[in-house]
Amino acid sequence: MILTTCAACAAPLAHNAPRCVRCKTRYCDATCQHDHWRRGHKQICKRTHRGGNAEQYHADKKYKEAVAEAVEACADDTKGQTCYICTQALHWKTKEGLVRGCACRGTAGFAHVSCLAEQAKILVAEGEENNLYGKVLAERWRRWHNCSLCKQQHHGVVFCALGWACWKTYVGRPETDWTRRTAMNLLGSGLHSAKHYEEALSVKETELSTMRRIGESEENILVSQNNLANTYHELGRFEQALSMQRDVYSGTLKQYGEEHEESLISAVNLSTALVDTGNYAEARAFMPDQVALTKRVLGSDHIITLDFQWGWARAFTRDVDVTAEQLAEAVANLEKAVKIAQRVLGSEHPSTRNYHRELAAARKSIARRRGA
Repeated sequence: MILTTCAACAAPLAHNAPRCVRCKTRYCDATCQHDHWRRGHKQICKRTHRGGNAEQYHADKKYKEAVAEAVEACADDTKGQTCYICTQALHWKTKEGLVRGCACRGTAGFAHVSCLAEQAKILVAEGEENNLYGKVLAERWRRWHNCSLCKQQHHGVVFCALGWACWKTYVGRPETDWTRRTAMNLLGSGLHSAKHYEEALSVKETELSTMRRIGESEENILVSQNNLANTYHELGRFEQALSMQRDVYSGTLKQYGEEHEESLISAVNLSTALVDTGNYAEARAFMPDQVALTKRVLGSDHIITLDFQWGWARAFTRDVDVTAEQLAEAVANLEKAVKIAQRVLGSEHPSTRNYHRELAAARKSIARRRGA
């Protein structure tokens, strides 16, 4: 359940907390339920029930809010454009506007969140109906978060809106159903991408506890822990994030070996955590081999490779004890990464902006050191 707090007092709830018999809204106990009934639940209980009960009603509401936020954020970029799926400016049914939150440029990539969600929903349904498994079904599922044109992941508020679209599609399925579990993961990632970190934390903690309760595989639990650690990091809980990232990296190495993409993802996250906790020397010792490995396995254009080079530069720019000459090498690598990012992701992509900011900071740092 994504509704993880009591509707009356907002206290955290166990997964088996008591519920309203009609609409399934959850409470700490009977006292909170009675209090909430007197304070207005009586008026909305039937409407919530008709909307599919509390979790579905909540998901539908949050989805509409997320779509409105995404459309507003993309308004300047989408003027005069049409959806590449339905070819309309306004969605024929929902009347929502257009969004674009991928690496598409020019006149490509504009769409309605509803159209993107409907395409993904149809593809996954066809995959399930035809008993597709493994990489084939995973490729279909990827349409929930990756653009079908540029093949890059959606980001920011567009990713968040797609996360809520996915969750509202599969929330009614059993806890053990893979689509529901994966939709919860996607929602947490979408909230994180939109910088709604407190909400993302609630979703990711719920996801991890659910996976442990139902006996999910170690591989999937490691992915969930990695995502949770990233949110701890964004909330400034750096030591907690570092401790979890060390465990995740160790676990992924044992599970997959060093060349698997999951191991490389956990490595770049560990390096970020090392820098943010001031372990600069350890980060610099760890990253060069990882950068070379990632280039060999995934290629120089892959976003994980670019993130490693960004992280390597951060390990120098934040350490006051390094020399200008030491920093210059990291800057040279980061300059190459920035050029690749602009070509592959576009100048407006959040990662490209991060690389540009770090490059500017590194150049200033070199100038200060040489000036001194």
